[in-house]
Amino acid sequence: MPVAGSADRAPAVRQMFDDLAPRYDIANRVLSLGLDQLWRKKAISALDTAAQGTVLDLCAGTLDLTRMLIDNGAKHVHSADFSQQMLSIGEAKFKEGEPYTIHCADARELPFEDNSMDGIICGFGLRNVPELSRAIAECSRVLRPGGRLVVLDFFQPVGFFPSLLQGTYNRLIVPIVGGLITGAGEAYRYLNQSIDAFRTADEFGAMLEKEGFKAQANRMFPPVAHLVVGTLDHE
Repeated sequence: MPVAGSADRAPAVRQMFDDLAPRYDIANRVLSLGLDQLWRKKAISALDTAAQGTVLDLCAGTLDLTRMLIDNGAKHVHSADFSQQMLSIGEAKFKEGEPYTIHCADARELPFEDNSMDGIICGFGLRNVPELSRAIAECSRVLRPGGRLVVLDFFQPVGFFPSLLQGTYNRLIVPIVGGLITGAGEAYRYLNQSIDAFRTADEFGAMLEKEGFKAQANRMFPPVAHLVVGTLDHE
């Protein structure tokens, strides 16, 4: 069981996602009542014109966002995740010749050239990355000036109602339902730990601004997820 706040949790988190991969998509749909797909669509819309260029799907998992980006007209999608099993499961969503390339890679050390991406999108992944500042710096490096980084995630809640809703749901419902679907209830208990060890959306936006982004945070409905959009300042 990975410890959400530990700096060396990456191998344990990778193994956890490898184990979850076969039932990961269905668990997401059931646990979110299908809202995860709506949130992803909003994240792609927030990329604006970058969504039709060369896009990095960071922490791509089973490639849901990659599929949506291609359907939305992306020129090419580079899909990076450190779980090879998640990427392998996701490849079943594509036909031969579609414009995507998968990379089993760490978000803290991306295998791409400077200024090579028109946009970057990350859905529910950066929360699991140790040394978050390194991952943000890598996003700044590979993104072209003026490009957008869009991050959809479960950030630390702020305020009584969001804290109550998110805390109750994640502590009670998610481990039970996620465990029944996947047989890995402990992995879904980690979800709550990872949120507690993460940043608020505004704190994350401040981290982006230190790396040259102009950031804006937007709350999704219901108020358990946020969308943070960072636009890289022109040099």
